Amino acid sequence: MEGEVMEKVRVRYAPSPTGPLHIGGARSALFNWLFARHHGGAMILRIEDTDLERSSRESETMILESLRWLGIDWDEGVDVGGENGPYRQQQRLHIYEPYVRELLNSGQAYECFCTAEELEEERQELMQQGKMPRYLGKCRSLTGEEKERLRSAGRKPVIRFLVPAGKKLIVDDLVRGRVEFDSDDIGDFIIIKSDGLPTYNFAVVVDDALMGITHVIRGEEHLSNTPRQLLIYEALNFPLPQFAHVSLILGEDRSKMSKRHGATSVLEYRKQGYLPEAMVNFLALLGWSPEGEREIFSPEELIRLFSLERVSKSPAVFDLGKLNWLNAHYIKQLPPARLTELCLPYLLEAGLLKPEALGDKMSWLEQAVAAVQEKMEYVSQAPDLLAVFLEEKTEIESGDKTAQKILELETTPGVIAAFTEKAGKMTEWDSETVRRLLGEIGKELGVKGKALFMAVRVAVSGRSYGPDLNTLLVLLGPAAAARRAQDILEKIS
Repeated sequence: MEGEVMEKVRVRYAPSPTGPLHIGGARSALFNWLFARHHGGAMILRIEDTDLERSSRESETMILESLRWLGIDWDEGVDVGGENGPYRQQQRLHIYEPYVRELLNSGQAYECFCTAEELEEERQELMQQGKMPRYLGKCRSLTGEEKERLRSAGRKPVIRFLVPAGKKLIVDDLVRGRVEFDSDDIGDFIIIKSDGLPTYNFAVVVDDALMGITHVIRGEEHLSNTPRQLLIYEALNFPLPQFAHVSLILGEDRSKMSKRHGATSVLEYRKQGYLPEAMVNFLALLGWSPEGEREIFSPEELIRLFSLERVSKSPAVFDLGKLNWLNAHYIKQLPPARLTELCLPYLLEAGLLKPEALGDKMSWLEQAVAAVQEKMEYVSQAPDLLAVFLEEKTEIESGDKTAQKILELETTPGVIAAFTEKAGKMTEWDSETVRRLLGEIGKELGVKGKALFMAVRVAVSGRSYGPDLNTLLVLLGPAAAARRAQDILEKIS
């Protein structure tokens, strides 16, 4: 079990750079990182880029950027180096060659010249017989002459691993327990493609073994690859790591996570204004459950508490509501100055602020941000929440039925007119002054409660909801508040 770990822990996260870092990959990286840091071990970042058509340095850059944003660091890897490099598979091709030769020389691998059409025909026949599709070893016994004839005909061979018959392959998985596979269900699999590049199952074993990986922590979708990898470990006399296959992440409808469930990449969540500490807290709880009822954890606490023994076999469900709740919690903890910095790009993009005006407005803007901080779930909501302070003109929000009802009250025009007149004459304007002014209007007109306060709110903001009314009026200032109220009064008169 994990609790008996004695050797120095070495784990790796090895993404394929074929796109941005998605939620599932981020969770795998986080679990590896937490496990390594918990045990005082090493984290290795390796890039598996042998898919030449889909791999790109742009994707690699996005993956590294996402990991750094989450606060995940590594001790060895593509950009920090280390004694086990290089850390990109394309730069390791020369390292794989002697191991391929060893398997060929020992008769545990062989050249296969079958065409795609021949393989598909074999596959269809097996399926019609109700058998599991697999390669049946047609090229196992080719003579030297037959191989030369096929080469002369222009066929480029792949290299297949010769799977022994009747062998039970057992994985003592740290998450899933004992899992058994039958070698007769596998078929001889490709380890080197016709273009000379290694397949995933071969390269990952050589890389993990040479890099001294002690624990392979990865998604459940890799479990079906494990028996092939076990065979290669055994054939090359490599020591076996311990495996831990973490369950899938499902959408709220319990189907596999996809675009229809919303953003799927880490950078999309960053763009929407989620905080890295919230995302790390959320990802850690996708499939791992600490003791007790707590749900808020710092990275340091996660490192101290994390164990594979508390990782569930059941699929994790991606609950956006919970992520929003966590993110709102972390937003509430931010100093207003820091939250204002985070809000600025969204406000500038929305055209609510001009860059040249920022110098004079920063102190005021921090107060406005503080006024809406409690209501913010993610930072891209800033334009909607702060528009009430920043818009030049007030428009009645069309879908706000409460605002419409307030405007239809017979007392509302009088309240707005009185507010416009009194606010327009004010020279002092602070919280106490505003409170006194509203009290005077209420007494003079015999209006109180919603009929008073909601009428003023709708007059200066165009909506029936928003930040504390007193704070809103103070930050708007008397001139802007009076001007807005006059605009609304003219529209309803």
